[in-house]
Amino acid sequence: MVWSVLERSLVLLLRGASRLLLALLSLAQSFGPRNVRPVPPAVRPLLLLSGVELARRIRQKQIKCVDVIQEYISRIRDVNPIINAVVAERFAAALKEAKEVDNRIAEGGEDVKSLEESVPYLGVPFTVKEAIALEGSPNSSGLVSRKNVIALTDADVVTNLRKAGAIPLGVTNCSELCMWYESSNNLYGTTRNPYNVDRIVGGSSGGEGCIIAAAGSVMGVGSDIGGSIRMPAFFNGIYGHKPTTGLVPNGGQFPNATGRKAEFLCTGPMCRYVEDLIPMLKVMAGPNISKVKLDEEVFIKKVKFYSMEHDGGSPFVSKVDSELIRAQRKAKFLFYPSTEKDCNPAMMPATHMAVITEKPGTHLKQPNSTSAESTICGLNINHQQGVLMLSSLKSSAPSLVITEDLAKANHQSNVKLMNMSRNLQNEFSNLLGDDGVFLYPSHPKIAPRHHHPKLMPFNFAYTAIFNVLGLPVTQCPLGLSKDGLPLGIQLVANHHNDHLCLRVAQHLECAFGGWRNPGAP
Repeated sequence: MVWSVLERSLVLLLRGASRLLLALLSLAQSFGPRNVRPVPPAVRPLLLLSGVELARRIRQKQIKCVDVIQEYISRIRDVNPIINAVVAERFAAALKEAKEVDNRIAEGGEDVKSLEESVPYLGVPFTVKEAIALEGSPNSSGLVSRKNVIALTDADVVTNLRKAGAIPLGVTNCSELCMWYESSNNLYGTTRNPYNVDRIVGGSSGGEGCIIAAAGSVMGVGSDIGGSIRMPAFFNGIYGHKPTTGLVPNGGQFPNATGRKAEFLCTGPMCRYVEDLIPMLKVMAGPNISKVKLDEEVFIKKVKFYSMEHDGGSPFVSKVDSELIRAQRKAKFLFYPSTEKDCNPAMMPATHMAVITEKPGTHLKQPNSTSAESTICGLNINHQQGVLMLSSLKSSAPSLVITEDLAKANHQSNVKLMNMSRNLQNEFSNLLGDDGVFLYPSHPKIAPRHHHPKLMPFNFAYTAIFNVLGLPVTQCPLGLSKDGLPLGIQLVANHHNDHLCLRVAQHLECAFGGWRNPGAP
């Protein structure tokens, strides 16, 4: 009883303090220097084609691979000083590989059909999240202590994409240790949103979402342990897919996912055009792709749609912006009368608390540690330093140490919440079956201003819930807000039914126009 009263009081105190500080920060930022300009729009024709279309034109000798790569190199050089998304490039190597592609095509030893089957992305440029190994490129995950670490091999998914003919241009910024939803660190600095540089790009795959949205890359490799593909895809107005857990190999990432975290981590595709999602997923998954039915035809009229506009109310999470709710309703009505109903899974709000207390990135202490220190990948963080934010980490990692201690104080309650999480998983499985798609907000706020996430740290719950449940989710753009910032929605299907949310995303691209060129009138 005493604990319940103290718990409620602490929740109210934290919520009130957070909202007050957020209001003060917003006020201070409104008086400070502001630069709301987006990046200049992409106008060169080669920058406005999907990876599938670029590969087709290269195979058919309609365009040169060298011209494509050079166009993207020029675009990165134009926009990266503004957005700070690409943190290390391999342009010379990419141009060399492009020349090899053109020579291969010119020799004519393979017909167009065989090239499409063996190397479906031949000559198509892509980028890679810096936390994912790209041979010869930095692999620090934003840590100053790892600034000299260079990947000696490619991660599994990078190997698969290169075997499919794709050419990597470089690696992109992420949050420190992939633990936060603003991509900013002491090694590379802060990445800025291409639609408005005062806004965040999300994290931890924020650099990927940003450079793709800015037309500096066709497609990219991201990873998602609590929304790290979907939040950046949402804030930057592109497509991102978190596959069914275990579908795409996670090897070659830092930090490595171990224990329960391995159950949440998913590697997946990010791109501007929806037609690249399924081909990318096929390539990235490798042999595991046989576990899903990506080639199965989907009849939209036979799909059962369910919709939920907010989490039902949670003291640690922001209310959903009205523009996002209106966009979701517009998307839902596209499928009327096939929309089954609005739904409210009974366990959702409580399970958000389970996500917070069991967040994959917050298990920071060594298992046998009884001291007042926590260790994060070899970095010692004293709890006093965590409170004062004086550690060497720039993100919220120190405060998450404190949060973990608070969350674990009531162990019995947490066990109950995790049991509710398992019940919710069963509820979703029964609800969606093999023909259901669930519509849910990507995040409660449209791309926030820089530093705002520190005062609303648990808004990741809207994405992280599906890492806990292991469900496949496609983030789909839904146009722009009145302020010119991306709107979006999550499309959720049952385990190994990735094809459903991916096909629905194709319909929404037709209805809403998909990716919008930043800075374009």
